[in-house]
Amino acid sequence: MRSSNPVFSRRGFSRDNGYAGFNTAPQAGYAQGNPYAQNPYAQNPYAQADVQYGAPPQAPATTDRMTMDDVVVRSAITLGTVAVGAVLAWALLPVSGTSYGLAVGAALIAFVLAMVQSFKRTPSPALILGYAAFEGVFLGVFSEMYNSRWSGAPFQAVLGTMAVSGATLLIYKAGWIRVTARYARIGLAIAMAFLVVMAVNLLLVVFGVADDGGLRSFGPLGALVGIIAIVLGAFFLTLDFKQIEDGIAYGAPRSESWLAAFGLTMTLVWIYVEMLRLVAIFSSND
Repeated sequence: MRSSNPVFSRRGFSRDNGYAGFNTAPQAGYAQGNPYAQNPYAQNPYAQADVQYGAPPQAPATTDRMTMDDVVVRSAITLGTVAVGAVLAWALLPVSGTSYGLAVGAALIAFVLAMVQSFKRTPSPALILGYAAFEGVFLGVFSEMYNSRWSGAPFQAVLGTMAVSGATLLIYKAGWIRVTARYARIGLAIAMAFLVVMAVNLLLVVFGVADDGGLRSFGPLGALVGIIAIVLGAFFLTLDFKQIEDGIAYGAPRSESWLAAFGLTMTLVWIYVEMLRLVAIFSSND
């Protein structure tokens, strides 16, 4: 099962004593006593959810394995770095053409750092926190721009992001959503179609074919697209929750908690940006 995040899309937590890619077979010695050893999905620790969902194996007894506390702490550090970067950018970069240019530059740097991390075999806290800092600068200027026109929109977007993420977690933990391989395939197919449509829409806007942002306009159609994007963000969160849960169960190394924090941060940034646009659209129609 693959997540929306590039850091999760290429690899997963392994069942054995280390960390392996999705296509890496378990160690031969581990097959003994492993109820999943004869499972055709055994090479992918997430795909087995369709076969024996709800019965993850126990993590090996060791002190150097990822725990939920590790994920929470690293996520708090990463999101805190985003928040600090955003606050500093908001305070030090007043709305202007120069600040817009700096925001775009920061977004590009954050994107590059995210891609470098996603192609590394091991998590790098420096890259992850660097991504968070530059992403924060972008979000600070972006949020200030919206706040200058729609006062209070960033605060409402933060509350909306917290509400969506909290509700998604509650629904996931209650078992109302079963994250299976089929669920992931269907959701990711919809997400890819959405991204392709958004890319085409951007090209049409750039070349002047579509007016007022096209599908991303500040009208009813733009609101509908924003709601779809937020629902997709919630879908991404369920995949992230499942992979974190499985990573802990499979005994992933403690260092991988940085990877989990990175993925969660990327998803929450997605939801916040879409929520901010949605708040602005509804405020424009008042």
